[in-house]
Amino acid sequence: MSDRLVSPKLSDEEQAIEGSLRPRRLAEYIGQEKIKENLSILLEAARRRNESVDHVLLYGPPGLGKTTLCNIIAVEMGVSLKTTSGPAIEHAGDLASILTSLQAGEVLFIDEIHRLARAVEERLYSAMEDFAIDVVIGKGPGARSLRLSLPPFTIVGATTRAGALTAPLRDRFGAIYRLEYYDPGALKQILTRSARILNVPADEEGIEEIAGRARGTPRIVNRLLKRVRDYAQVRADGVITREVAKAALDALEVDHIGLDQTDRNLLFTIIQKFDGGPVGLDTLAASTSEDTETIEDVYEPYLLQLGFIARTPRGRIATRLAYQHLELAAPGGGNGIGPGLWTTPAASD
Repeated sequence: MSDRLVSPKLSDEEQAIEGSLRPRRLAEYIGQEKIKENLSILLEAARRRNESVDHVLLYGPPGLGKTTLCNIIAVEMGVSLKTTSGPAIEHAGDLASILTSLQAGEVLFIDEIHRLARAVEERLYSAMEDFAIDVVIGKGPGARSLRLSLPPFTIVGATTRAGALTAPLRDRFGAIYRLEYYDPGALKQILTRSARILNVPADEEGIEEIAGRARGTPRIVNRLLKRVRDYAQVRADGVITREVAKAALDALEVDHIGLDQTDRNLLFTIIQKFDGGPVGLDTLAASTSEDTETIEDVYEPYLLQLGFIARTPRGRIATRLAYQHLELAAPGGGNGIGPGLWTTPAASD
């Protein structure tokens, strides 16, 4: 999955390059207009009061800019940023070490915050609400609890699974923002900016072709730009035109709406092995050799947005649109979402 060209996950090799393409200030950030407006008010109010920003929760599919927004919050407030992740904080002592090292106003970014251990999460409650943490000194009957005061700080949590957060943790965030997939216009702006930074000549139609196949995700649009740049330099005159972009992405098996072979395999599995569904998530994961979390967090969000699959109480089903895209006849000769679930409209309609 990590080798997929259209994977929204960030590979280790991309860290440095993506860093150069990330906007540093809120004014440079493209897309997510409602979040930008609300966040700018939140930051300006905190600056005027000379206070730390309220804790912020960012959620949505991977690759949409949660980490970028966190960096922007720290830059706009003129404070340092410390980064960790839910799985990295294994014990309450690890959390205490991180929190006691924070300076006043600093931002602590916790990626995959839904994966915090329960004991760590419960210790985080008082830190977020009261800026204090309880530390147990000693063991056995002589152990005693000591409350340490912490300077005001901001926690920015990021998750792809907001529903996996417990209510007490979610309630301690003063601002909660959902990042949505980007529209083609925003993606074209991002591409134009990235092409300028990378010094890649590209015309408007070439930019439009890449944007249409980027699955509404900035991380993917930048990755596609770099691969099309390579193709243009080797097989063309170095300029990205519509024809060059189309040829490059066709060769990489990314179709006109951004689906790759892995997406098509998932749809074919539902349609051909399970008659269009419904099929349970565990069964689907076993059939595709993927884990359930990868299917839910990486594959399904875009397919759901396209309307190619649907979640039902009995499992996943492939919709009429999936059959049409794959140029398959639906069961019973119609263009259905499964046997008996959809019928072709009458001609008079």
